[in-house]
Amino acid sequence: MSTKNQPKIKAIQYGCGKMGIFFLRYLYEQGVEIVGAIDNNPALIGHDIAEIIGLKKKTGIKIESDAEKVFKTKKADVCIVAIASLMTDMEKHFSIPLRYGVNVISTCEESFYPFTTSAKITQRLDKLAKKNHCTIAGSGYQDVFWGYLISVLAGATHKITKIEGISSYNVEDYGIALAKVHGAGLSLKEFDTQIAKNNSLPSYMWNSNEWLAAHFGWTIKSIKQKLVPTTNKKALKSKTLGISIPAGYATGMSAVVTLTTKEGPIIETQCVGKVYDKTDVDLNDWIISGEPTTSVNIKRPATVELTCATIVNRLPDLIAAPAGYFTTDKMPAPEYRTKSLEKYLK
Repeated sequence: MSTKNQPKIKAIQYGCGKMGIFFLRYLYEQGVEIVGAIDNNPALIGHDIAEIIGLKKKTGIKIESDAEKVFKTKKADVCIVAIASLMTDMEKHFSIPLRYGVNVISTCEESFYPFTTSAKITQRLDKLAKKNHCTIAGSGYQDVFWGYLISVLAGATHKITKIEGISSYNVEDYGIALAKVHGAGLSLKEFDTQIAKNNSLPSYMWNSNEWLAAHFGWTIKSIKQKLVPTTNKKALKSKTLGISIPAGYATGMSAVVTLTTKEGPIIETQCVGKVYDKTDVDLNDWIISGEPTTSVNIKRPATVELTCATIVNRLPDLIAAPAGYFTTDKMPAPEYRTKSLEKYLK
């Protein structure tokens, strides 16, 4: 472990919207020195991060829009990137900190395990990270609740025949990019052409299923997904999209991903991301079938807070990981951090 004179971890927050608010506060409260903050929202640019965190005294760190300038002028150990969900949208954002040798960890759901869904992009980022002696990884809610939670339960299982999971979340909590990826606000015809028939659009469970297979050492035989729109009988207001979604239009989607393995076990998972009505709540249910069969139900998980806390707790693991694209299935299981984060650096 580090000595008591270990310098604090220096971080840049890239994306200061709905989730960035939690990231900035968690970083500050975990003893991380925030040296930069980036966002393109005119309503945030120029504001001291103290206003976001809720501090009375200003920090001197203002939210800026020029990412290149921030990384060129600020020396950082890590960067949390919370912008979009797909690798095609994220490559340009990931590349900037990697060029400056800054370790990157992201909420981007596809980045959790992107080796097959975005192979060329991942290869380019891996090469760039290795060239500049830094690491890139995806983490967040799925790291624990679709990954290591299942791994720990499997450790008490003699034989697994099937793993089934379902998770639900409110797209309103995550920003406009995620809402659009789920097809929220589209007519059913638009959803069919833009989402359901888009073979290049991996649902979040696709990458999580591959993460699980890799973690267990299983060889993938086949993987397929089915994307179905969710609807509501009454119109729903979406503050994130700034519209009222008409009755019968897509409020989001349900994605079912089925993965078969050469070793025998099947992984079948479903994630439901939509604009909630008053009766909807988050859920996270899993069944590991075999000898014995075990089920777990997480009632009303606080998915936004859990996502942000997981990533902040991951920072020492990110810094310790080898250079390149290094997914969390090869990192230690996430841990609660009692002390200031630099205390966990070796």
